[in-house]
Amino acid sequence: MRLLTTTFRAVKSPNQNINPNPNPKPRSLKPPLSLESSAVAKSKSKEKAWCVYLILSTNAPIKTYVGVTNNFSRRLKQHNGELSGGAKASRAGRPWVCACLIRGFNDQSEASEFESKWKMMSRKLPRKRKNKEADDCSLTLLQHRETALNKVSGSLDCSLLEIEWQMSTS
Repeated sequence: MRLLTTTFRAVKSPNQNINPNPNPKPRSLKPPLSLESSAVAKSKSKEKAWCVYLILSTNAPIKTYVGVTNNFSRRLKQHNGELSGGAKASRAGRPWVCACLIRGFNDQSEASEFESKWKMMSRKLPRKRKNKEADDCSLTLLQHRETALNKVSGSLDCSLLEIEWQMSTS
């Protein structure tokens, strides 16, 4: 939250009797970005762009995890215990592999909202009975998450999102 005094310098707060800096330095204007520097900025922003991801455990019990991050490779290392900071829910089932990445969100808020809706839709959908074999179990889980994702995509404008499945669900 910005204070009025920082937005409008002439406005004094009730507690402020004396302006501590009567002659503030003028703000320096940055020169316009060159084409080269704007390309570098775009590549850096793409690296730090927010994404929603689906990972699949490779050890029993086979399960999936949906999350949001701006650095997927770091986050996957955290889930796998290579770096500190992985989610507690993902400790069982290590190591994890990427099943799906969804990119193209404007900010963290938008990505988090999508993640929340995907998780909620996954909980609402009826689940198929689990088979005993791990391959069948992982396929069933991925199909369940894909069905939920399709429902979310149908309820939101996802035309600007890039949905990339790393694993086949059929």
